[in-house]
Amino acid sequence: MTLNHRTTRVGLLPELTLAIVLLLAPVVLIRLGFSYDLMERVLDWGILGIGFDILFGWTGLLSFGQAAFYGAGGFVAAWLLLSGGLQNVWLALAIGTIAAGVLGLILGWFAVRRIGIYFAMITLAFGQMAFFIENNPLSAYTGGENGLPGVPVPTLGWGAWSTRVNVGLPMYWLMAAFFLACFVLGRRIVHSPFGVILRAIKANTARVSMLGHAVPRYKLACFAIAAMFAGLAGGLLGIFQSFMPPDAFDLDTSGQLVVQTVIGGVGTLIGPAVGAAVWLWLRDNLQLIPGVGALWKLILGAIFVVLVIALRRGICGEIRFLWQGRHHTVMPEIEPGAASPAEAVDPTMPMTAPLVRAQPDAPALQADGLSKHYGGLHAVEQVSFAVRAGSIHAVIGPNGAGKSTLFKMLLDEVSPNEGTVRLFGRQITGLGATRAAQLGIGKSNQLNSLFLDLTARENLRIAALARRRGPFRLDMLRRAESIAAVERQIDIALATVELTARAHVPVHVLAYGEKRRLEIGLALATGPNVLLLDEPLAGMSPAERVSTRALIRAIGRDRTLLIVEHDMDAVFELAERITVLYEGRLLADGPPDAIQRNQDVQSAYLGGLREHEPA
Repeated sequence: MTLNHRTTRVGLLPELTLAIVLLLAPVVLIRLGFSYDLMERVLDWGILGIGFDILFGWTGLLSFGQAAFYGAGGFVAAWLLLSGGLQNVWLALAIGTIAAGVLGLILGWFAVRRIGIYFAMITLAFGQMAFFIENNPLSAYTGGENGLPGVPVPTLGWGAWSTRVNVGLPMYWLMAAFFLACFVLGRRIVHSPFGVILRAIKANTARVSMLGHAVPRYKLACFAIAAMFAGLAGGLLGIFQSFMPPDAFDLDTSGQLVVQTVIGGVGTLIGPAVGAAVWLWLRDNLQLIPGVGALWKLILGAIFVVLVIALRRGICGEIRFLWQGRHHTVMPEIEPGAASPAEAVDPTMPMTAPLVRAQPDAPALQADGLSKHYGGLHAVEQVSFAVRAGSIHAVIGPNGAGKSTLFKMLLDEVSPNEGTVRLFGRQITGLGATRAAQLGIGKSNQLNSLFLDLTARENLRIAALARRRGPFRLDMLRRAESIAAVERQIDIALATVELTARAHVPVHVLAYGEKRRLEIGLALATGPNVLLLDEPLAGMSPAERVSTRALIRAIGRDRTLLIVEHDMDAVFELAERITVLYEGRLLADGPPDAIQRNQDVQSAYLGGLREHEPA
């Protein structure tokens, strides 16, 4: 069997397994105390949960406001059908789904501007606002506390061959078909280039921005997608029970969704449905136990605590973890004398980014009067210098000289209080790190900033996608590894930083020196014209320093390099020109020989003595 055939079979295994489970569920679950109504509710919660899991499990955005979109989609569809304005159930369902997505775009525009607990609190507020609006200003349309009864069921077929989807087994098959379709769509989304960026945002948001991806747009798009899944689930809720309940907007709905997702397994897509099955079955059956009475809530809460402690990844998460542990991929070792995978790749990587129209004779990078103040601390003060195109330029200085702050201003990670930065004559100050990266500046960090749970190849894919796709693209229906140009970019980057044999190893397993090379590879894979390397040799052994210096020299053959480094031997060996900072100010700028003879530089490195200071 070829690799492609094997990959296809494994890729379809979850969908095929789910289809079989849905076919067998009416036979098996009925004997375990599930009714058709309960199974339909589980599937409805599962559809709502798929969108929420993409938002929370894959992007790391915890929302307590999904009930707002659940209710919006359901009530829009129900009102259209009951008001007499629309007779087609399928069209009403589609309109309700789109309406929830539009509401998600509007509310998400505000929510994604904040992170962490602040994002969660904003979504909670929106959910509460939606509940109030449904029960008060819009009660004439939503029925207020009474809801909207009499929602018609859909029909299948046309004319004389049409048939109503009645309650019971026919309605279960309809809900199962919708759930399977949503699961397939959800998997396509999370395994697409779009989904890869979402996963990277959860792991290391700042690094994703530095690589050239427009993080706020991705978050907003994901928020709207989750809202559309919720709107579809809300519309189906009214249809399968012929009643749109007012508690669809309730905060308890959002809370139950979070609980069910945690029980079933975050980041699995199927987890919310499994969690819903456990939660709803326990909720219904605990109340039937003689003598339990109102204690069923206490018992249910205790069971939830036990499940969370015992299964910290959730039910499906633990199953996936055990499966991957028994079927992990072992990388073959390269036999001595055998051809290395890197040898099959042309190391002359065409990864430049000619995206800026260079002015004649303009420096590759030019800083004019850069200053950055933090209150009374002047980290950088009126620093100006230029980097010649195609050269290796170094910035040196004692600890606390302002080198890292200067580097952040060059990529526009940090906005200067004064001054500008120009890339090939074009001002980039004020554009932000994402736009600067798209224009052709790459940067490796002083401290490794990687995606630790991903493999080396997956890390580089995130960087290469930024160059190929631009800052944002909604390509959600293709495989992430299906873009040939991106995969070639990854292969060349792996070969350049000598990590081809470690391509499929999780980054947290790599040795420190390998992580440092991968840190450089991430910046390199974006295809920069100008590459900023912040202490690339920091923490390396002598042998690793030698190989990394050779790597830097090789990279510098076809692009401009600007390096901050404390290893003076490496600086004077590699750099064609050196800029020296001292206490945030420009101390000297010139060729290596002139810098070595400069008395001010020698004084700064021998203790920072100035003429007015006593010895």
